[in-house]
Amino acid sequence: MLEGTDVFHKNFNGIDLLVRHVRRDDVEQLRSLINTISLEQTFITFQGEQMSIEEESRYVEGFIAKAENQKAVKLLAFHDGELIGIADVIAKERAESHVGILGLMVAKEWRNKGIGSLLLKMALEEAQKNITELKIITLGVFGNNPIAKRLYEKMGFKEYGLLSQGIRHKGKLVDHIYMYKSVL
Repeated sequence: MLEGTDVFHKNFNGIDLLVRHVRRDDVEQLRSLINTISLEQTFITFQGEQMSIEEESRYVEGFIAKAENQKAVKLLAFHDGELIGIADVIAKERAESHVGILGLMVAKEWRNKGIGSLLLKMALEEAQKNITELKIITLGVFGNNPIAKRLYEKMGFKEYGLLSQGIRHKGKLVDHIYMYKSVL
């Protein structure tokens, strides 16, 4: 897979979107979005930490290398040139190389408009096409995020475990729910 290929133009709920695979020149917008969402201390593992441009550049380079080796997919959603959402699936390694880990985030002003659902659906489809060994996709969801849990259930994910107080959210320990979906 070549970086930035497979561009999808969508008019979704009246919102014009461009969805495509990650490219090297996305580093600054990716860093800006992750840093903004991190400061919100929303339901992601970043809880206020800030990424430098160097850290984000290394991450993107590594991700593109994994994608070129059919081990990862990252879709970016843009509206009027602004990055508003990200969904990715990254395959684990060695004996777990058939298992992918899902990540999803949407900018605050674009939440609850169906963009997360669209990105999730598209990322699952792209992962099945592009990650050669993929059989199972897993994710973790904060126990105090029932909206996300319902979305994942709607997309066919099933809960397989819960680590009590397994993740920190806004300085408090909350349950970490683990979910999976078979993509055989």
